[in-house]
Amino acid sequence: MKNKNIFITGGAGFIANTLIKTLIHDNKIVVYDNFHRDTLTSSGLSDHPNLKIIKGDVLDYPLLEKSIKGNNIIVHAAGIAGIDTVIKDPVKTMRVNMIGTANLLEAAYQAGGIERLIDFSTSEVFGSMAFRSSETDQTVAGTTGEARWTYAVSKLAGEHLSHAYYEKYKLPIVTVRPFNVYGPGQTGEGAIQIFIKKALAGETIYIDGDGNQIRAWCYVDDFVDCLFRCLENPNAIGQSFNIGNARAVITILGLAQTVCRVLNSSSKIEFRPPLSADIALRIPSVDKANDILGFKAKVDLEEGVLKTAEAFKVLY
Repeated sequence: MKNKNIFITGGAGFIANTLIKTLIHDNKIVVYDNFHRDTLTSSGLSDHPNLKIIKGDVLDYPLLEKSIKGNNIIVHAAGIAGIDTVIKDPVKTMRVNMIGTANLLEAAYQAGGIERLIDFSTSEVFGSMAFRSSETDQTVAGTTGEARWTYAVSKLAGEHLSHAYYEKYKLPIVTVRPFNVYGPGQTGEGAIQIFIKKALAGETIYIDGDGNQIRAWCYVDDFVDCLFRCLENPNAIGQSFNIGNARAVITILGLAQTVCRVLNSSSKIEFRPPLSADIALRIPSVDKANDILGFKAKVDLEEGVLKTAEAFKVLY
């Protein structure tokens, strides 16, 4: 992808930064972010001549509408995420993820000239038991009043609205559902980066719940590879895609043990009560991404842990 004007909400975040690194030399990029989480500043990218930074919130529609003009590629990665954050403020979670997405879609429609718009959803739309879930499987709203599900519901609402803009206005949207993305530069509450940092420091690793929760883990470079395919393949328009690595499947306890073994760490592993309702099983079917986009994840779990740890070692 070359000579494009790319607008990225949540552009200071972990996944966006990995995407920016691959795009910045051949394209003009606008990062729109409130910098609640900031991977960008320490990445060495913030002073690049092809990068423009706008400190703004997706709930500020006038600024969003003004900022988005003149761009032809949009990646909407902004949103409230992380179980701790969601539980602490479910109202903010719903507002940012629903109203913020509504603002983004309307601003893009009003701007015109959009060639592709990627909207980030979540694998949590499949609920607490998701085994080889495909894009056409039933999505789950969860129990009303359980804070955990405000995240999934808000993201699912954004998906429905995105596809409504595609059907009504032919806005060229693609929805992606990330399955447990991790890697260098990750901030916040991701389990792998927390486990790795604890293991490198020789500190106790805490697991919320009994550790039997099963996840499929996707290294960030694989995820960004699929994002590129969503941006460039004309057959992606109007579609939703699961993006993950269905081979890198392990329990949370197994993950902690793997991190300790791979990094030769003596950290202890201890359990504590779960914060909220949890996801017992989350493994994607990625057949659609393979069939339409030719995507297959390449980085296995142990390799990904080692690569991520190398990036974090400078801290310890």
